[in-house]
Amino acid sequence: MSTPKRPWWQNPPYLLLAAGALPLVWLLVVSFSGSPTAARPQQPEPIVQGNQLRFPAGHPQLALLSTVAAAAATEVRIELPAHIVWDESVTQRVYPAFAGRVQQLNADVGQRVQAGQVLATLLSPEFGTAQADTAKARADALVAKRAAERMQTLFEADVVSRKEYEQAQADAERAQAELARASARTQLYGHAAGVNQALPLLALVNGVVVERNLSAGLEVRPDASGAPPLFVISDPTQLWVQIDVREGDAEAVRPGTRLQLNLAALPSQTFTAEVVTSADRIDPQSRTFKIRARLHNPERRVKAEMLGTAQAIKPMPAGVVLPATAVQLRGTDHWVYVQVAAGVFEPRKVILAHETRSEVLAVDGVRVGELVVKDNTLLLAREFRFAKDAAPPSIPAP
Repeated sequence: MSTPKRPWWQNPPYLLLAAGALPLVWLLVVSFSGSPTAARPQQPEPIVQGNQLRFPAGHPQLALLSTVAAAAATEVRIELPAHIVWDESVTQRVYPAFAGRVQQLNADVGQRVQAGQVLATLLSPEFGTAQADTAKARADALVAKRAAERMQTLFEADVVSRKEYEQAQADAERAQAELARASARTQLYGHAAGVNQALPLLALVNGVVVERNLSAGLEVRPDASGAPPLFVISDPTQLWVQIDVREGDAEAVRPGTRLQLNLAALPSQTFTAEVVTSADRIDPQSRTFKIRARLHNPERRVKAEMLGTAQAIKPMPAGVVLPATAVQLRGTDHWVYVQVAAGVFEPRKVILAHETRSEVLAVDGVRVGELVVKDNTLLLAREFRFAKDAAPPSIPAP
């Protein structure tokens, strides 16, 4: 008689699997059926009362809303973009007067030179032509002079007419004038004697070679459009600061004004410059005008072409100074948040008389001594909006 077949769940492998799963099932049952842990009390949210946002005492966001007292001020510090350049009163840029090839170099970057010193020599056929013209003019002047002397002797002996004598004198004067012109041209570039085609490039000021843009054997031309100068000589201990000034800040940067200069490349150092000239024309596009200040740089820490910010003091109508981070722009209006009591904040519309990247001058909306939120104002604005949305709708009066 055959044994009846058992269901699949009664087979030994499945019984073992079920037995092994019992502890896991029991653990899950116990976990979900156990006594619940005590729920943490929910932190009360800020509420809106009238035009004020009130935080409950001890709210964690209060630590993020740092404040500063509005300070009275009748002047502000303005910031202007500054650009360091060479002082052009002690700077020479050397360009070639004639085309030629560099034969010899006598100066390099960083070398101190004196006025009249040869920086480099070019071999220039064009300059050789100018030298030849000078030599021919000298020979023509000598011949004309001797002819005029002979004519004078003959005229005194009544051998030639006065007309012939005066013509000889005029020829001699014209030859002498041509010699003076040709000699002045060659002497202007440093060499008037002989024809050697050697064109010296001369330093005309005392200073330091701060730029060199030629090498031995280089072909140079005077008509090369946009080509840099062959040499730049300047005094690095004396620099100019070019500054763009907004037309509304003209009273703060007159000649003689001392400026505080901060450079991006030297953030830990502050320099002082003095305004020496001011432009009389405003750029119609940018509505700014240029001023020039002189910077003494005896240690040569400041380099030409550095960029920075020049600061000056500008007198303003009475108001309060606030951090720029405290101000929010909504449309065309400026707003700040004032802490009127502990944990109570009120939005205020302010009128600004002046703005910089670090501070603003408000002439209306905030009084001296009031505490203004300077950090995380966007967080405060968000909480204000959430509190307004969560507030129950007001019931109109019967």
